Amino acid sequence: MFHHTHPYKPFIPKNATKLIVGTLPPPRFTSGELKPDDVNFCYGSRDGLLWPVLDKLFALNLNYENTEAAIIERKEFLAKRGIGICDVVESSRRVKIDASDLGMQEVKLRDLIGILRKYKNVDTLLFTGGNSKNGPEYFFRRHLKELEEEIKLKVVSNEVPRVHQFILDGRLIKTVSLTAPSGSANRAIGSMQLYKSIKTKNPEFNTIDFRILQYKGYF
Repeated sequence: MFHHTHPYKPFIPKNATKLIVGTLPPPRFTSGELKPDDVNFCYGSRDGLLWPVLDKLFALNLNYENTEAAIIERKEFLAKRGIGICDVVESSRRVKIDASDLGMQEVKLRDLIGILRKYKNVDTLLFTGGNSKNGPEYFFRRHLKELEEEIKLKVVSNEVPRVHQFILDGRLIKTVSLTAPSGSANRAIGSMQLYKSIKTKNPEFNTIDFRILQYKGYF
């Protein structure tokens, strides 16, 4: 079985108030077999949509290439905005070497609660996916269940993107389960009534535009 380990340590600026929380980058990031237009950083896959969405949302004019300059661009943006990245999965095993969340087995999680205790200014977790099996919210819920203390998520809004909150040491922290920035989520977006309604009025509206509209309120 392929041992799929996370190639990046959490990137959390001292001023971070928000954390982007996903699972694992594609296996080629673990094995170091990057493609020329991959960026050797969190969410740097050429097929991923997080950076293209943020690029358009904030007019960043990012480079999409396997260079140190492309990494620095992203780190500088995150530090300026007070945003960190700390995926919830540390490692997993895979029979089939691909990037699907469902293919992860023997998953080891990061201690997100311990990390939140260290970074006391963080008040929002931005999950890059929901509570479907092996999604970031799913694993965060598992992480909470494995703790000796009782921490429960309370529903704030059941509309997509779903919002929850919990109390940690007297501190209120919000979680937002964004529509995943992956191509596999495009079909789900296409079935959403809001997307259909906007698309009817504006035929040029696409799934990246939809994510920009959704992410805008949380980044």
